Amino acid sequence: MIHGRGGSAEDIASLQRFLHLEDMAIYAPQATNNSWYPYSFMAPEENNQPALDSAIASIGEVVSEIKANGIDEEHIYFLGFSQGACLTLEYVARNAKKYGGIVAFTGGLIGEQLQKSRYQGDFGQTPILITTSDPDLHVPLIRVEDSIEILETLGAEVSLKVYKGKMHSISKEELDLANKLMFAGSI
Repeated sequence: MIHGRGGSAEDIASLQRFLHLEDMAIYAPQATNNSWYPYSFMAPEENNQPALDSAIASIGEVVSEIKANGIDEEHIYFLGFSQGACLTLEYVARNAKKYGGIVAFTGGLIGEQLQKSRYQGDFGQTPILITTSDPDLHVPLIRVEDSIEILETLGAEVSLKVYKGKMHSISKEELDLANKLMFAGSI
């Protein structure tokens, strides 16, 4: 679980109360100063360096720890909100393989321009749920749609739910949808 800008690992991990995650271990890394990178996810990438590379490496370290604990990628689920959703999508697109599932509450791939050549691998029909608002103050719908195109090219099965005029937050409806589409087997 990857928290958003200004949030914390504790905040994002508290969502487990609303999700069907029984029998799942929760990993929630903490960003330095509660931010994974300093500027908008659509800023020129060099503006977010070296923090962005460090954040991606941090997620990789968590995945390595999970695998070292005997859990293979097909049983790893990712969940992020806002900046954490962007980081989640960026990490998995750069490391596409069959995962258990991915939930991005309001996020898209990172960079001023998307560099399709950096995204490699095969999701093997990994389910991805992306929810967002239209409009959203931080994440334009067009970037979400462009991100979905890349994720699907890599073999993901993407579900998108757009809420009209929703605040930049995680709603009960989004949590219910995540339970229905991603975590129903955990009930």
